[in-house]
Amino acid sequence: MALASPLLRYRGFVLDIDGVLLRGRTPLPGAAAALAALRQLGPVVLLTNNSTKSRRGAASRLRELGLPVEAEELVPSSYVAARYLREEHGPVRFWYLGEEGIAEEMALAGHGPVPPEEADWLVVGMDRGLTYAKLAQALGALLRGARLLATNRDPTYPTEDGLVPGGGAVVGALEGMGFPPEVVVGKPSPIAFRAALAALGVRPEEALMIGDRLETDIAGAQGVGMDTAFVLTGISTLADVERTGIRPTWVATDLVALVGGEVLRRG
Repeated sequence: MALASPLLRYRGFVLDIDGVLLRGRTPLPGAAAALAALRQLGPVVLLTNNSTKSRRGAASRLRELGLPVEAEELVPSSYVAARYLREEHGPVRFWYLGEEGIAEEMALAGHGPVPPEEADWLVVGMDRGLTYAKLAQALGALLRGARLLATNRDPTYPTEDGLVPGGGAVVGALEGMGFPPEVVVGKPSPIAFRAALAALGVRPEEALMIGDRLETDIAGAQGVGMDTAFVLTGISTLADVERTGIRPTWVATDLVALVGGEVLRRG
């Protein structure tokens, strides 16, 4: 795959996964070849708000789907949460609403899982097994003084069958009980992009963020000084660019077109 001249100015690339490389469990056409082409220019990191998998688990899932990546190239919000808490607060006692990605990354970072009544931090992400009983346990933890960290606020998650509730739906349930998160580490938070840049080893002005959600991928990256490329294979549309006023550096129909230099326009 030929490399496009607009990309030659960058030393590293940060990509969203869902809506850029995949839709649900289906790789988008040409995604693997485009990813390989980007690696010819510099390191690649995949930054996702999906907290259901750890770095290792997400890499394994992507390899099964035909996208060869290493765990070190993955920066899921589960990893960002564990990294943030370790850097800012040291090892913490935690309970979580979410899936195995949070549990695994928190343990790898040295944090200790405890029952909800003993937790200093409640870590929240997408939870496809969410129940009323879990919400009641979370409420109890918060009433006892646990601090709330949200991995992300994404209201929905794209699948082959359409949108399903995302991590923001779980966060919203807690907010509905009067407990907004103390910190949100996923995109568009600068916490997420700084973690991705640290994994890349480049400065913000040397990296390009490629994403499909204007409010998270594009606006968040712009907030830390990165150039951005908006692809039309996910959630946001061209009409949303006008509606929101969020102007990407580049716009392309998909990742293949972007890598091939077929940009619709410069933002």
